[in-house]
Order: sequence, then structure tokens, then C-alpha cells
Amino acid sequence: MTWDAPGYLWFLLLLPFLYGLSWYLRYRLRKKRERYFSDQVFSQLQTNIKPTALRTKEGLFFAGLFFLFIALAGPKIGTEVREVSRDQLDLIVALDLSLSMLAEDVRPSRLEKSRFEINRMLRYLEDDRIGLIVFTGHAMLHCPLTTDYSAFRMFLDIAEPGIMPSTTTDLQPLFREAVSAFESSDRAVGNPARVLIIFSDGEDQFDRYSEPLQQLLSMGVHIFTVGIGTEEGGRIPVVDPESGIFRDFHRDRQGRVVTTRLQPERLQEMADLSGGQYFQISRTAHSIEGFIRQLDRLDRGTFATEEITRYQNRYYIPAFFSLLCFLAVLFIPGYRPEETRKQN
Repeated sequence: MTWDAPGYLWFLLLLPFLYGLSWYLRYRLRKKRERYFSDQVFSQLQTNIKPTALRTKEGLFFAGLFFLFIALAGPKIGTEVREVSRDQLDLIVALDLSLSMLAEDVRPSRLEKSRFEINRMLRYLEDDRIGLIVFTGHAMLHCPLTTDYSAFRMFLDIAEPGIMPSTTTDLQPLFREAVSAFESSDRAVGNPARVLIIFSDGEDQFDRYSEPLQQLLSMGVHIFTVGIGTEEGGRIPVVDPESGIFRDFHRDRQGRVVTTRLQPERLQEMADLSGGQYFQISRTAHSIEGFIRQLDRLDRGTFATEEITRYQNRYYIPAFFSLLCFLAVLFIPGYRPEETRKQN
């Protein structure tokens, strides 16, 4: 048994108090009466009263209150077992952690803006599995496909360039890691959509991703890309990791300040090849609501079925007994009829 509103059960503690108060008031009344009449005289004067009936009515009144408080608490008794299916798609987020993602041409930075949009995207997911791949010149499955969105957020929050062994960008390791992640995941019944969404500024120093990209396409993976940054570009601040104090801007080997620019052409091409779509986040375009709408159009598969147990609210049972008790209080006579008194 469980309760819908267990707070009402505290009212049951009032019953002993109310009964004690009733007994005390009767006791005080009897003491005052004894100043003028003995119990024997009073019983002769009150021949029309039925003491047993009055005690019964009092007991029924308190029983009615008891059942009323139980009904208000909403007892849930008995169970209903139903089989529920969980429909979902598999979504892997690929987050670029190269140094260029620290550029501040998109405030507060390309990386922080990407994190913000990914967290906002999570609010629109329901039962879908999501995973996280972080990449630079290397790629790592930072969070396997899961429905635990809190765990995903934790891994997303600690994704920083410092956890990667390189600072350049190479899309080939990303696609190979995505192939491995999708192949190792359990497939849902009905072959649900597999989605890869890439948050990057589009810089790729190697341009050798064609083979693993084709492998992803052969698996039916939909690739969406999100370009972070502006084509005018921005400088990459260098910050002291301990104090957080700005030191300088990132410079190349010749000592010149590096300006990193968004390169949307490659990201657009990858999205077009897979039937996905390219989105851009810059100073003027700053959301991925179009991607969220696209998710609703993708086919979902039944990943699992589970039995859920629901308790049935049976408040009407104590409410019925409460009503019976109060009706009995109203209709049980506490006094003898006039004809009976005359016969006596």
C-alpha cells in the first residue's frame, strides 16, 4: 500500500485529542449537575434519553472522521501491471577540443557556446540515448551511449582541451571512433535513426576523412554539423591554468598572433553527403533549434519494453464508510419517541 497525499494521515492524531476533549466536557458537565441533582434523580428526569444510542452515535462520528482522513490521504491498494515500450534514437555528440575552440569571436568562447547549446538540446530529448566523443588530432569516446543525461552533462562539463594529447584538428579519428561507438552499441528493434552531430569550427589540417566518413554513411548514420565561430575569425587567448589570468594570445612559430576562422565549407559538405543539415553559430546566428526540429522527423525504434506497476487509488472505499458513519449519526435516534415515553 502507498498513499497519494500522506500528509493527511497526520490528522489521525487529532482523534484521540478530540475524544479526550469530548470526555472532559462531559465530565465537567456532570460535576456541575451533581450540585443540583444526583445521578438517580437525573436519570428519572431524563427518561426520554437513550444513553446507549448516544454513545453509539459518538463512536460512529469518530469512526466517520477516521475514514474521512484515510480517504483524504488517498490509499493506493492493488496494482496494475502494464508493458511499456521505450522508443529512442542513438545520438552521438562530437565536440572539437582543439585550441581554436577557445577563440572568443563567439562569446564567451566557441567551446563554452557549444557546451551551452548541447545542454539546451538535452532538454528536448526523452528516452533517447546520447554519447559524447571529444576530438582534436585524436578522438576519444568520452561518454558511451546512455540515457543518463546527468552523467552525460558531467562528462561534458569536464571536456577541456587539456585532456587531449594534441591541439590540432583531424576529422579522421573522429569518424573512426564514431563507427566503433555505433557498432558496439546495442541496436533497438526497428533500426532507429543513428545521428552524429559535430560541433567544430571546421578546421582540419589533414583532410583525410573520406574513408571513415563513407563507412558511417554505409551504416545509415545521419550527420549534422554545427559551425562555431565567424569567418572574420578571432584570436585564441592563453590563460594561466592555475590563476585564470590572461597571459597573451596564441602565436605561431614565427611569433605572430594566430587568428582562427570558421571554415564552413567542409562541415556543409559532410552534412549534405549524409542527408543531414549544417547549422552555424556566430554573432548573429546562435541556436540549433533547427536541429531539434529535425530530431522529431527521424525514425525511432523500440529499444526495450518494460513492465511498470501502477497502484490504484482506492480513496472511495474509506470515503464510502465515512459517509455511512455520518448518515448513521444523523438517523439513529438518541431519544425515545413520545408514545414510548407515555407507555412507560
